Amino acid sequence: MNTTLNFSKKIQSILSLFILMGMGFLSLKAQPYTKGEKDLETSVTSAFQNTKKIRAGLLNVGYAEVGPANGKPVVLLHGWPYDIHSFEESSAILAEKGYRVLVPYLRGYGTTTFISPDTKRNGQQSAVALDIIAFMDALKIDKAIIGGFDWGARTADIMAALWPERCTGLVAVSGYLIGSPKANEKPLPPNAELLWWYQYYFSTERGYKGYKANTLAFNKLIWKTASPKWAFDDQTYERSAKAFDNPDHVDIVIHNYRWRLGLAKGEKQYDALEAKLAKSPSITVPTITLEGDANGAAFPAPESYASRFTGKYAHHTLTGGIGHNLPQEAPKAFADAIIEVDSMSQTR
Repeated sequence: MNTTLNFSKKIQSILSLFILMGMGFLSLKAQPYTKGEKDLETSVTSAFQNTKKIRAGLLNVGYAEVGPANGKPVVLLHGWPYDIHSFEESSAILAEKGYRVLVPYLRGYGTTTFISPDTKRNGQQSAVALDIIAFMDALKIDKAIIGGFDWGARTADIMAALWPERCTGLVAVSGYLIGSPKANEKPLPPNAELLWWYQYYFSTERGYKGYKANTLAFNKLIWKTASPKWAFDDQTYERSAKAFDNPDHVDIVIHNYRWRLGLAKGEKQYDALEAKLAKSPSITVPTITLEGDANGAAFPAPESYASRFTGKYAHHTLTGGIGHNLPQEAPKAFADAIIEVDSMSQTR
């Protein structure tokens, strides 16, 4: 009897041990998920701090890449005076959803450099758009969802208008931003002209020298005025400000704004593209346009450009004090718009 009882106790002890081990294994299975999230966060941060480089067209393009290599491509384009970090958080969200996210520095920013010292430091809109087409070609990407804000939104608009076969869908902050020096001859209302003060400043030699001498302070002022309710800290600004150390930054920025006002010439090789853009071509690809309710920069009213998008289209105005740097101020909303336009493209 005692022998049987002892044997039963041993069996119970063994069973208890297996149950405890099983519970341990269950808890171990839960750990990799949390660790995986941390690994993703670390890999995204590393990708934005340690950019890749690829030769594309006139440039060696520096870019961040996150997400699976076989994921649906998404190309995100920053503006002035910002950089790729505007998309760091939204890229992490998209990568977790399985998208392959590519965020290049535009010409004149960050680790993107010209291959030849003899290439004109040209900031006109079609040249910047061709840079991104060349970037996609170099990476052998036939089509991608294109998203951007400021210069990046204009570039994305141009790509969708002139090369719709390369764009699965479009997300453009502040909508339709394609213009021309001729169109910019038309005066704006006084309040809008006031917001363009820096463009007039850049049109002077004093402005060129002033921007060159005070680039970091100047751009920080733009951050504050363009996003008056965004409480960014010094570390956030300084991380992006490194992109302005690019040796071509000042020349590209000054040429961009002078060209837009008809005060600097473009290059003949882009004349045919600019002629097409001067006609304000419609955009046929599925599109989401976004606007923040506290954008301190000049921007067109959504109703003024809605008709330019002739494919599937939706507009969202974000509330809560969202300013000009919308992807960084509202990363989830921006990522959601990419996912939404992807869904729209699959049902057309």
